[in-house]
Amino acid sequence: MTQTTETTEAAATAEDSRPIRKSRPRRNRTHSVHRAWFVAAVAFVTILGAAAFRSLPGLLIDPLNDDFGWSRGTIGAAVSINLALYGLTAPFAAALMDRFGIRRVVAVALSMIALGSGLTYWMTAAWQLLLCWGLLVGLGTGSMALAFAATVTNRWFTERRGLVTGILTAASASGQLIFLPLLSWMVEKHTWQPAVVTVALAALVVVPFVWLLLRDHPADVGLKPYGAQEFVPKPAPVQGAARRAVTVLFSAARTGPFWLLAGTFAICGASTNGLIQTHFVPAAHDHGMRITAAASLLAVIGVFDVVGTIASGWLTDRFEPRRLLAVYYALRGISLLFLPMLLAPSVHPPMLFFIVFYGLDWVATVPPTVALCREQYGDDSAIVFGWVLASHQVGAALVAFLGGVARDVFGTYDMVWYASGALCAAAALMALVIRRRPAPTVVAA
Repeated sequence: MTQTTETTEAAATAEDSRPIRKSRPRRNRTHSVHRAWFVAAVAFVTILGAAAFRSLPGLLIDPLNDDFGWSRGTIGAAVSINLALYGLTAPFAAALMDRFGIRRVVAVALSMIALGSGLTYWMTAAWQLLLCWGLLVGLGTGSMALAFAATVTNRWFTERRGLVTGILTAASASGQLIFLPLLSWMVEKHTWQPAVVTVALAALVVVPFVWLLLRDHPADVGLKPYGAQEFVPKPAPVQGAARRAVTVLFSAARTGPFWLLAGTFAICGASTNGLIQTHFVPAAHDHGMRITAAASLLAVIGVFDVVGTIASGWLTDRFEPRRLLAVYYALRGISLLFLPMLLAPSVHPPMLFFIVFYGLDWVATVPPTVALCREQYGDDSAIVFGWVLASHQVGAALVAFLGGVARDVFGTYDMVWYASGALCAAAALMALVIRRRPAPTVVAA
């Protein structure tokens, strides 16, 4: 009897051990670097290439005004259309990625950026600027918006999501760092046409990397998401991408946190892309600063933006995102109130302090905002964040246009700086009243 029992137990032990030796998790542990990090690297380079256009509008306001006589309000309207479409396209792009895959959507988006930027080389009328800059590049950059980063992060990572979101968000700032000095030198030495051609080529160069190296889901290569305990099968393509985006919007719009997140992010866009990125160079030029010097300051913002965004992602993994948002917006508002006193023909230490301070805060708001969307809306968080990003770009579009109009009317940007500082104070208060919701409230469409 004893021998029989021992034999049975030994057989059971051997039987239990065999699956452990052959299981997928053990084979995955043999890889020193998870494939998710390579996918994140490709996404970083992709966003970097698309960011070339984000560096351009502020550099061309004065040259286009000189060459064609177009008012700053007209040029700002083209930038405004671009920024609005950049945001409004994002939620549909996230749904299209669920339907057709990340790789196809991103490759088409980069091609549209290259086409729209390249066609501006031959423009002679303001409506052509609105069509190329506003429509084509707006749709392309919208499909390459932060919803792309959120989709990659949600699919490939279950750990380090805040850090990865910060890194991918910083890619746009890195593109600004790389392209701004080059494009400003081209505009000052060789007019604006070579600059738009450079942007078109930068977008085209990235397309092969996307098509050959980017993968839609960890299951495509037989892996678990980074940090996951179990293998996650690839979901079936989601039909009705546009309908799903709208359905998710209607579900989220019935909740208070959505409107608070959208409101704070609209102010974020108004005080960054719409204000500093569009109007800082011409505002500094109004005070006698050379275009290349002002563009170099924006590039320095890009340097510290990378540091600030990655640090914000690290902090978001460890601290309450609502409080982080409140601190970020409050500090940004204070810095904008001091900016009119710092603009001068040359660069002084107080201006450098502003540039460093503002750069650290530039898009540090993104990781905690993404984290709050994920907390509130679960599996639909990428699409919800797409709509929140749409509000970001609508805010940016309004200030890009109204800032140009204010400059035409008042002859100075001072009123715009003060109003933006006050809006940032309001955003800090809004962030503090977003209530905690541990479970998702939007049902997957």
